[in-house]
Amino acid sequence: MDQAINPSIIKRRRRATLLSTGAALAMVCATVWAVSRAVAPSAAASDLNIAEVRQGSIADTIGAAGVVVPVHEEQVPSPIQTRIAKVHARPGQQVSAGTLLLELDNQSVKLELERLKEQLAQQDNRIQVLRLEQEQKRKQLASSNELLQLDLQSTRAKLLRSQTLRQHGGVSAEDLLAAELNVKRNEIQLRQQQEQVEDVRRATASNIEGAQLQQSILRKQFAQQEELLARTQVRAPFDGMLTWLLQDEGAAVATGQLVARVSDLHNYRVEATLSDFHARRVEPGQPVLVEQGALQLHGKVHTILPEIQDGTVKLLVTLDQPNHPQLRNKLRVDANIVAARKDAALVVARGPAFNGRGQQAIFLVDGSTAHKATVNIGASDGKQVEILAGARAGERIIISDTSRFKDYDTIRIAQ
Repeated sequence: MDQAINPSIIKRRRRATLLSTGAALAMVCATVWAVSRAVAPSAAASDLNIAEVRQGSIADTIGAAGVVVPVHEEQVPSPIQTRIAKVHARPGQQVSAGTLLLELDNQSVKLELERLKEQLAQQDNRIQVLRLEQEQKRKQLASSNELLQLDLQSTRAKLLRSQTLRQHGGVSAEDLLAAELNVKRNEIQLRQQQEQVEDVRRATASNIEGAQLQQSILRKQFAQQEELLARTQVRAPFDGMLTWLLQDEGAAVATGQLVARVSDLHNYRVEATLSDFHARRVEPGQPVLVEQGALQLHGKVHTILPEIQDGTVKLLVTLDQPNHPQLRNKLRVDANIVAARKDAALVVARGPAFNGRGQQAIFLVDGSTAHKATVNIGASDGKQVEILAGARAGERIIISDTSRFKDYDTIRIAQ
């Protein structure tokens, strides 16, 4: 009679079976992986882009996004808060300096001019009144001054007679003293009268100067209002093209709001933007290669704007051919700023196989096979890259995209 197998034995046998099965599967996977690594994939030579490493010069460039803008462009703002009364031009129109573009409602400016005219007239009248008052007071004081001088002459004559009589005992000492005091009194009154004349003259002159100062302020305000009145006739500031215009008649506009833009579309420059990471490497005067498709133009960094916005720096690039016929307003271009130039460097044509600077894996071509190698990439000018280490002159590199072969060490190249 059969006996039941101990459950512990059954568990032990199952565990051994699972272990042996797992080991077999792992061995199969390792074998498959080893075979796949050993058997190199192939690629058609026509599908690969292969370039030769050579010695040459290379410019270390910094890539920036650029926009073509006119060298001379002027925005015309509204001088006052008002509304558009009448439009005389249309965007895209060629205009000459002084051409009337639109009219703004100027009633408020005219009313202010009338008010200032009245205030100027009042100041003129006040100045005339002050001068008349000054002349009247001068005459009154001059008349009083003459009378005091006569009194002084009279008292001096009496004093002289009293002094003569005193020598002969004709008058008393008290009468002589009284005569002397009368002379001194008249001298003091005359001096005070003369000082009063000068005080009145200074006071009146000060009032007139104050009125003239107020008049000068009003005249400046009047001139400003006249300038505002002229600017309500919005005119082209120079010969060019009217690239933008606020055309809605009756629309309200605020002070300083843009109402027109005139551009010179015969001369251009580039406004470039790049990461602030490169800000320290960029300086005025550095060469710049501007590209847009087949168009290539040379220029220089002219101005670096000091403000950094959202992690970017803006700079202005002047072009050697600012009037090139293929340039268009707001055309997007690539601006490659030459930060440095190296001669006798190892270079190779740039391709998708390279990803920035530093060490990276590439494939070196040797006959009908390509072997993985590590190279150190340096500068790049957009068309070629510098090989710092990992390859020699004369060696060939696959520069096309090799990401599908990243897990392989060797590639067979089928002719």
